[in-house]
Amino acid sequence: MPANETAPSVKKKGRRARLIVLVLVLALFAGLGYGAYWSVDSVRASFPQTTGSLKVPGLTGTVDVKRDANGIPQLYADSDEDLFRAQGFVHAQDRFWEMDVRRHMTSGRLSEMFGAGQVETDAFLRTLGWRQVAQQEYDTKLSPETKKYLQAYADGVNAYLKGKSGKDLSVEHAALKLSDSYQPEQWTPVDSVAWLKAMAWDLRGNMQDEIDRALMTGKLSQTQIDDLYPPYPFDRNRPIVEGGTVKGGKYTPAAGPGSGSPVSSGGQGGANGSQVSTQTGGETGLAGNATAQGATVGLRTQLGALADTLDEIPAILGPAGSGIGSNSWVVAGKYTTTGKPLLANDPHLSPQLPSVWYQMGLHCRTASASCQYDVAGYTFSGMPGVVIGHNADIAWGMTNLGADVTDLYLEQVKPEGYVYDNKVLPFTTREEVIKIAGGGEKKITVRSTNNGPLISDRSDEIATVGARAPVNSAAPDRGNGYGVSLRWTALDPGKSMDAVFKINRAKNFQDFRTAARDFEVPSQNLIYADNKGPNGNIGYQAPGRIPIRTTGDGKMPAPGWDSKYAWKGGKDGNAGYVPQDEMPWAYNPDRGFIVTANQAVTESGQGKYPYVLTTDWGYGARSQRINDLIEAKIKDSGKISTDDMRTMQMDNSSEIAALLTPMLAKIDVSDPDVRSAQKLLDGWNYTQEPDSAAAAYFNAVWRNILKLAFGDKLPKELRIEGSCMNVPEQTTGPADDLAKMVRECGERGSDSAQPDGGDRWFEVVRRLVKDENSAWWQSPAVGRTVAATTTRDQLFARAMKDARWELTAKLGKDQSTWSWGRMHQLMLKNQTIGTEGPGYLQWLLNRGPWNLGGGEATVNATGWNASSGYGVTWVPSMRMVVNLADFDKSRWINLTGASGHAYHDHYTDQTTLWAKGDLLDWPFGKEAVDKATVDTLTLQPEGS
Repeated sequence: MPANETAPSVKKKGRRARLIVLVLVLALFAGLGYGAYWSVDSVRASFPQTTGSLKVPGLTGTVDVKRDANGIPQLYADSDEDLFRAQGFVHAQDRFWEMDVRRHMTSGRLSEMFGAGQVETDAFLRTLGWRQVAQQEYDTKLSPETKKYLQAYADGVNAYLKGKSGKDLSVEHAALKLSDSYQPEQWTPVDSVAWLKAMAWDLRGNMQDEIDRALMTGKLSQTQIDDLYPPYPFDRNRPIVEGGTVKGGKYTPAAGPGSGSPVSSGGQGGANGSQVSTQTGGETGLAGNATAQGATVGLRTQLGALADTLDEIPAILGPAGSGIGSNSWVVAGKYTTTGKPLLANDPHLSPQLPSVWYQMGLHCRTASASCQYDVAGYTFSGMPGVVIGHNADIAWGMTNLGADVTDLYLEQVKPEGYVYDNKVLPFTTREEVIKIAGGGEKKITVRSTNNGPLISDRSDEIATVGARAPVNSAAPDRGNGYGVSLRWTALDPGKSMDAVFKINRAKNFQDFRTAARDFEVPSQNLIYADNKGPNGNIGYQAPGRIPIRTTGDGKMPAPGWDSKYAWKGGKDGNAGYVPQDEMPWAYNPDRGFIVTANQAVTESGQGKYPYVLTTDWGYGARSQRINDLIEAKIKDSGKISTDDMRTMQMDNSSEIAALLTPMLAKIDVSDPDVRSAQKLLDGWNYTQEPDSAAAAYFNAVWRNILKLAFGDKLPKELRIEGSCMNVPEQTTGPADDLAKMVRECGERGSDSAQPDGGDRWFEVVRRLVKDENSAWWQSPAVGRTVAATTTRDQLFARAMKDARWELTAKLGKDQSTWSWGRMHQLMLKNQTIGTEGPGYLQWLLNRGPWNLGGGEATVNATGWNASSGYGVTWVPSMRMVVNLADFDKSRWINLTGASGHAYHDHYTDQTTLWAKGDLLDWPFGKEAVDKATVDTLTLQPEGS
């Protein structure tokens, strides 16, 4: 399929071209019988008004909405509430369909929009209770100021909705209207807060690893599992901060000039600086607990079904997997061409249309006690404030810290409740009613233990385990002898919404750290820069609610009936969690730069950092490459420019290719066709450009190495759905019995199947290649034509041959036509309807493909899952480079565009630029914004 490589055209010509295309599309629909429902008016009716004036109820003064040539708005107001009321209005103008789908998802109400097919998803989300927790946060945790802003934002959304329905809101709402009388309801403040729960779910840490390790126990030994989860390579890949520890109840950065600062975070530390590790030994989970031996098979059955259920839950931000994450780094002014810090960020998330991000500026015309904001950056439609960006004093970025904030517990379920410390306790229950579009409803009962909701109740696929527990009529009809509950920090009310506004207003590192204390969920790496002093300052803070485990290490599901596995400990109001004063931070470190790319935050252990935040870090392939690029640039020229930062963001170098290619080049290949493919690797510099034939062939070889060495040895619950193989009917007993083979097929969805090829697998293979005779290199014969392998080089040779014929089938026999971009394509799909709707609607709403470079665990992290193919599954969802010396010289880009309306000028007008690695100008000051403005809309109070 050819790529979309057309550069954006001149605005007027672009509008004319889009109108012509739109007319042709609608003419086609008319021929197919859809003409009665679709017209140019139907598609254009929801396009926002961007010039002139509009009356908005609730405003106390006028708000100017100034949009540039890409439709990116900068808002100017005279009060905070007017600013956020206008933000809600403008978000709804461009993105209400996205907002409406999102709030139905977070509240478990997708069935109200899309019918019975979403009931099971809704039931799982209701069991988690995102909306319920968001309501508790709003009622009991958030500050009055934050509530005021949330209400103003909701009022702005509702002002936009007034008098609108169907095609006036979006073409998707119009399509929904064809078969349903769906009417959007009023926006509420809790709709905004609930979005943070969805964000936390997608960034929840190692829950998938916990499930996968438990599932592996059914087929692999503990030694083999350890092979597939090697320790973090601290000797090779630098953590975010080095050498710090906890003293006197506070984290203390490593000693040395410029390594830290006596900046206070504004809170009280723990009373004892000799805190031990969160993991103090003992059993690691069910595998080491004698009381659970009879439940092992039941656990695997439960978790296999749970993994299937998780695959069906919409991942707003992106699929779980090793290698997915984000990049951010900041360079001190002494090493930049500007003399002040430069800060870069590119979060790696699921590709969506529209992008999950919305670019915006929020400006008070005059700073005052009633108007405190002058900030710009990336926002979430449906939520007030700026999530990532800068104000007039500081800039900040985020990457996922990856802390272990979830634990699965196997529960012993009895007719009257669940077992806890040899007692049977009653479940906490609540009734939920799921309403279904077109009529009907489904009632469910949510049962919770003191470890959390019983999520295993929500899977129809769970086989009966042990004696089936009798249940009363109010309980789920799928009650089993054992259940699985979820303990997750995000299910406790918190104050993360307060943190967003505090960061937006922060003026220095102390303000920033104080704000970070409230950023409890999801736990993020926060990088920082400011423009104070001669060279500015740079910093880092690790916030988040991180549980303390007194027994177990969170790697495997724990026995829920044993209280010693519960989360507890902590001090000074932080019971159960690492005190915020003891979380790692850094300020102006000696090396002059800070890199966060999902690698280890710091090294734990005796005499080091006393807490284990997780054992499932990213393995540092991206972070160390960024470290190396920065150090090489400083050594070469002494200074780094804004363009250097952009170039680093597009770095396509493959660490695994650099390791394996020299080995592959030495393998004796007799087949002339395979040999000709092997020659593509001669002189290759390991960069994965879109037009590279060598990158195409190497990645195919890598994928086949993973399949032969690991994929075919994993349990069916982890292998890609549809991958079938013959296996012995039983694995123990007399040899004669082992001769009977049965067909076994994989069960895992494409986003989470293993081996996914991320940087954990880089580390696995790096360690194993040293042993040419490892059992992992053994692969059985296939028929009479493919011989079994017993050594590394034999398996590599087989993978090279398989890759050659795979690419012949995909790209043709002529290697001169091969390219990585033809295999590694990005398709942008509209939320929900663009994925699962009728084919004609998908054709109308979706865009692509784009041929991309980059790849798995590279800095330009266009991820793909090696189990399922080469298509792009996550991307740098935006890129930004902030210039602290002159904010108007900062640069940014979004994956799609400002608009969520199909066929609008700004639907995907940034995508081709994004694919090429280009960045747009990012005006911030009033003069620069005015110069860039092409459309101005004035929002006026009613009666003005």
